[in-house]
Amino acid sequence: MKNFRSLLVWQKGHALTLAAYGITASFPKHELYGLCSQIRRASASIPTNIAEGCGRKGNNEFHRFLQIAAGSASELEYQLLLARDLNYVSANDYTRLDRSVCEVKRMLASLLNKVDADRQAEC
Repeated sequence: MKNFRSLLVWQKGHALTLAAYGITASFPKHELYGLCSQIRRASASIPTNIAEGCGRKGNNEFHRFLQIAAGSASELEYQLLLARDLNYVSANDYTRLDRSVCEVKRMLASLLNKVDADRQAEC
């Protein structure tokens, strides 16, 4: 079992989730159960899946949950773009959040590669 709190990618994902919750607080009320909810779920899914993967036994399961986290990051990337194009998010806020998402995606890709190498070494 790994301590998810010690992983920098989890820390960045958690910070991204907090920022996503903050930015969606000003969304129109009619989006509360639409795009607002989707952004919050996708952002929270990133650190949630990292944490769950850390609690699982073995690198195969950890790898699977990291893949899910990466998919959620891609989903969030699009949802933020949509929010910007709908003028729910300012250009500056979008740029800041998009950079954070891209950083988390790069970190997840790197961690996935490391876990892959560890899985190969186990065989």
